[in-house]
Amino acid sequence: MRHIHYYIYIVAAMLTLGSLTACMDSDWDTPEIDGTEFGNQRVEETNVVTIAQLKRQYNSVISDGDYQQITKNMQIKGVVTGNDIEGNIYNQVAVDDGTGAIIICIAQGGLCGILPVGQEILVELRGLYIGGYGKQPEIGTPYTNANGRTYVSRMARALWNEHYKLLEKNKSVEPVEFDKSKVGNATRVYSTSSERDAGGSVNRYLQGISTNSLAVRTSAYADFAAKPLPQGTVDITGIFTRYNNTWQVLIRQESDVVEK
Repeated sequence: MRHIHYYIYIVAAMLTLGSLTACMDSDWDTPEIDGTEFGNQRVEETNVVTIAQLKRQYNSVISDGDYQQITKNMQIKGVVTGNDIEGNIYNQVAVDDGTGAIIICIAQGGLCGILPVGQEILVELRGLYIGGYGKQPEIGTPYTNANGRTYVSRMARALWNEHYKLLEKNKSVEPVEFDKSKVGNATRVYSTSSERDAGGSVNRYLQGISTNSLAVRTSAYADFAAKPLPQGTVDITGIFTRYNNTWQVLIRQESDVVEK
């Protein structure tokens, strides 16, 4: 029996090498990606609701920091406005449909490759969960932390793959103007491991705005975490989230902050 297994192993190796040789005998073709290899092409627009309608329907669940499974057949359709391109938005994408925005939590890295900013998606909500993490509306699945608290968090990659469909690419994404502000703590960097909180991030604040009202929040693992904060007046583009009564700006990439 040992000789038989050894023989099969050698044949398999020879076939593999033969296949590689055949490929190398011809020109390399650039693979074409049409989107059908990602997501679920069977997801259909049967009951599309706006994100604003969705959040109103589950307002009490979100406000109470609770969670609930969506049992009705319904979908949302929106455009990706934020992803993990430089590591500050981790395992999440932000989606906006013009009426509102929501965070979708996904246990998958490299989301920016499949879901770049401007990618329109259709999401089947039935079977997923909606809830509030610090009153921030999120879609995902329940997770219980070490303290026994359960909230909506990252859904498995395989589950997510069954619940979304790629639509149009390169949709226009226009930020909503809030204010021009001056950065405080100009001698510091965006984030450091020594300062990070339990969420692995550091809050920086803007001059003239209460620290209880607004923070620029950066992960200690973001690609630009060690870069120095700009000085003076800046334009900041990012994803607005909230943690209880404090609004947070999540910068998607270093170029989202422009000195004026």
